Amino acid sequence: MKKPYERLMEYCRVNTMSDEAAEKSPTTKVQFDLANLLLGELEELGVSDLYLDDTCVLYGTIPATPGQETAPAIGFIAHLDTAPDFSGIDVKPVVHENYDGEDICLPLCDRVIRVSDFPHLKEMKGKTVITASGDTLLGSDDKAGIAEIVCLCERLLNSDIPHGKVCIAFTPDEEVGLGTSNFDIPRFGADFAYTLDGGRAGEVVYENFNAASAVFTVEGVSVHPGSAKNIMVNASLVAMEINAMLPAGEIPACTEDYEGFFHLISMEGSVEKATLTYIIRDHDGNKLDHRVDTLKHIEKLMKEKYGETAVSLKIRMGYRNMAEKVKERMEIVEAAFRAVENAGLTLSTDPIRGGTDGANLTWEGLLCPNLGTGSYGFHGPYEHSVAEDMELCVDMLEGILKEFCV
Repeated sequence: MKKPYERLMEYCRVNTMSDEAAEKSPTTKVQFDLANLLLGELEELGVSDLYLDDTCVLYGTIPATPGQETAPAIGFIAHLDTAPDFSGIDVKPVVHENYDGEDICLPLCDRVIRVSDFPHLKEMKGKTVITASGDTLLGSDDKAGIAEIVCLCERLLNSDIPHGKVCIAFTPDEEVGLGTSNFDIPRFGADFAYTLDGGRAGEVVYENFNAASAVFTVEGVSVHPGSAKNIMVNASLVAMEINAMLPAGEIPACTEDYEGFFHLISMEGSVEKATLTYIIRDHDGNKLDHRVDTLKHIEKLMKEKYGETAVSLKIRMGYRNMAEKVKERMEIVEAAFRAVENAGLTLSTDPIRGGTDGANLTWEGLLCPNLGTGSYGFHGPYEHSVAEDMELCVDMLEGILKEFCV
């Protein structure tokens, strides 16, 4: 049987970058390349009920073993796409066997994965670390999760390990917020599920940010600067004024744990027109609402100062904290805790300072905590995975299934 890291290396070579500018999923056709590859592999392994729909969601099941037909149907989900933040084209995985615990020099672009930036690397001495070559991301977010699910399928279908019905799915466009836009929960068929889209092996997360996005648009008045007195309204300066009204310490670089933030992700402007684009995050739903109200108040003040049509604000609410729903069924999380410990891993339950497909699915009725994959440094050239930890993640998945056997 193939090891998870071997599958990861195969999958990483397939470009699956999503497109944040697109509004409909799948945002890129290349995601079908990996979906079709997986379809063939899963068919060869003997996975049942395989179905790849026209929105690039791949479903499959493994029937319950004899005597386990009444056990709950458990789902495992990972996403096909890689983040558009950094190139995922022509990925060349590099294997660092018997890693020495020191900085890792990547072959291309003179980039170095420094232990000072990634302190967990000290714990990985002697293990096998997989990186990209330096000019692309690796794609372990979330192809490590895919590899582990496929390895679980292979293990189950080549053994007599008892388990209830197992439901698997691979989704597109998680990285651009569209991963569950076409997900068919009844077709999936699980009573509850877990996304494999986390970092450290042993991570079990059931808390995430509540999320929203905001765009301020400023319409200025552009005239010749020599005769601009009491006429010109410089849209870029108004945009700077807007940002200055937000609390300077409530940004990603100054916050941690449960602390929320306003994050200015882009600013474009001229005298005539300017835009400010933010993402807003907070683990507490009421606090997120307060942050949104703060932005609306700023819009009101700017309209009063510069005119009703000078400034407009568009808010889009995003995913919500899965904890509000999952806490009603903590046995799902506690079973994962025990599976982590039985796999010999160290349990980590730190809240996600972000979101997953599982957050959306939870609020749509499919409870879906998130599990670590033994991978780190997502969305850039420093991405890396640990082969031995990936194998333990598969053990963890098997352990979750055993927890629910009747």
